[in-house]
Amino acid sequence: MLGPKVTWLLLAVATVCLVGSTSAQEKDWWETTVFFQIYPRSFFDTNGDGVGDVKGVTAKLQHLKDTGFEATWLSPIFSSPQEDFGYDVSDFKSVDPLFGTNAHLEELFAEAKKLGIKIILDFVPNHSSNEHEWFIKSENGDPKYKDYYVWHEGKDNPQGGRKIPPNNWQSVFYGSAWEWSDKRQEYYLHQFAVGQPDLNYRNPEVIKEFDDILLFWMQKGASGFRIDAINHMFEVEDFRDEPINNPEDPNSYGYTHHIYTKDLPETYDVIAHWRKLIDSYVEENKVDTIIMMTEAYANLTMTMKFYESDDGKEQRAHFPFNFAMIEDLNDHSKATDFKYIIDRFLDNMPRGKVTNWVLGNHDKPRMSSRYGRERVDGMALMLMTLPGVAVIYNGEEIGMEDFRDMSYEDSRDPQGCNLGEENYKWASRDPQRTPFQWDDTFNAGFSSAPRTWLPMHPLYRQTNLLKQKEADYSTYHFYVDALKLRKDRIYTHGEFRSRAYNDDVFAFVRFLRENEDRELDPYNVIVINFRGEPHTIDITDLYRFSGETAPVRLVGTDSRHKVGDSVNTTALHLGPYEAIVIGHGGATSGAVGLQVSISLLIVTLLKFLLF
Repeated sequence: MLGPKVTWLLLAVATVCLVGSTSAQEKDWWETTVFFQIYPRSFFDTNGDGVGDVKGVTAKLQHLKDTGFEATWLSPIFSSPQEDFGYDVSDFKSVDPLFGTNAHLEELFAEAKKLGIKIILDFVPNHSSNEHEWFIKSENGDPKYKDYYVWHEGKDNPQGGRKIPPNNWQSVFYGSAWEWSDKRQEYYLHQFAVGQPDLNYRNPEVIKEFDDILLFWMQKGASGFRIDAINHMFEVEDFRDEPINNPEDPNSYGYTHHIYTKDLPETYDVIAHWRKLIDSYVEENKVDTIIMMTEAYANLTMTMKFYESDDGKEQRAHFPFNFAMIEDLNDHSKATDFKYIIDRFLDNMPRGKVTNWVLGNHDKPRMSSRYGRERVDGMALMLMTLPGVAVIYNGEEIGMEDFRDMSYEDSRDPQGCNLGEENYKWASRDPQRTPFQWDDTFNAGFSSAPRTWLPMHPLYRQTNLLKQKEADYSTYHFYVDALKLRKDRIYTHGEFRSRAYNDDVFAFVRFLRENEDRELDPYNVIVINFRGEPHTIDITDLYRFSGETAPVRLVGTDSRHKVGDSVNTTALHLGPYEAIVIGHGGATSGAVGLQVSISLLIVTLLKFLLF
């Protein structure tokens, strides 16, 4: 029989091992990751037709792995006439032949799983294509599908003839949001393109259809869904006119204030319903968490409602996209503006929820074009070191820029083309959707086709992945290093405090509270100079350092400092547009369990020997 000391020791060791094994799992996979948005049309073309495809994503998964991305969101790849490049879906359960087959998508799921990469699908519930079977049957008066879409007989025309639209609602893509159907002799609502009729979510059968679609793709292997344009889902039932906002152009989307066609409370009920459906599937099938992230360009109050009900009892999205850095900040913003916007979002978060940060996507100008190439390092560093989830659009990791001088003839986006040759540039989303620049060969290595769906950026020979990999240090190397740094528990679990030192310099600290002596706690201070003037600042009021110097952990591509250098915390010298991380690291999230186990084991053994 074991003696009491030996028995006590074994129990202690078992307890320590248990603590170590669970401490690394304090947060779910999605809570600390960086999501890489892939626009499949422009990522990689494997069949030479000038359009990227699903097999192209599979072929380039190693790029995600090498860079450090652990999850990717794919823009729409489902069957579609492509009037709005996949956001007009004609079959929600089928991959469009332009991109491949369902089998190709399942191969992507399998290969991604081998590499430890989660695949998130774009989910477009607000509308379908007018070529969808549901709409065709609805237009023809099929009793089952008659109320699948938003129809209205219209108003009497004072001048006689065909009735006129029921109200003054406008399409996001310009012009009336109502289109006449000769077959049905009624108008249908389309808040986007004419070929994108709005579904009627007041019909419970429509919700059931999308329940089935979610289940279908979860069973195939999807790890989550990005819910598109969710705040357009409901409209008021009496179809009243919206108040005038800008009377200059009655055809523009800005003509009315959209209080009756956006952000209606019923939307949140549907999101809560889908959250329950997804969580039940996860629980019943014992799979990793499947997430739901919502896209809505809404004010802060409406955005926060996507997390949970006001009483906190009803869970909704895992997180709603935070577009503050796209909508509220730009290259003229001051350090105080950044602090205000970041603090405002964090301060308004429901308790226990996870924030997120987005700097670009396929709908908005690229980060380097919006903020300037000189600020790419600083903006990327901020994105990846703030608390919560980060979302990065493909191409940002090599500093791709918008093709702003694309001709009208080469443009494809209906949002711009509908405005005509004189006005297309300010509204078109094509400049940020140009194909990925893999190398300096023909078509930047994207495709062997003689003509790609959008023209290549003319500067692809100067900016491409291969060139940046071969450089001593580049934007791509900086992203790789920042993604490695982000795995530190300081970033996955650490606290946050920030300060604007002047109009130009913004800094924040991430730190862990692990010791009675706070000077021993792991910490990182991130300092970003947004302007072209050098600065010298004292950062000791941001964090209590153990001495007057601190080590450099990461620097931008043009920094005067080097990793491993010691800098003076009372007089930190910053060059123009410099981005720098200083401080001491903690363990990575994956290694923390082992570190804790070893530390506690040592303490346990000492107690045993001295007992």
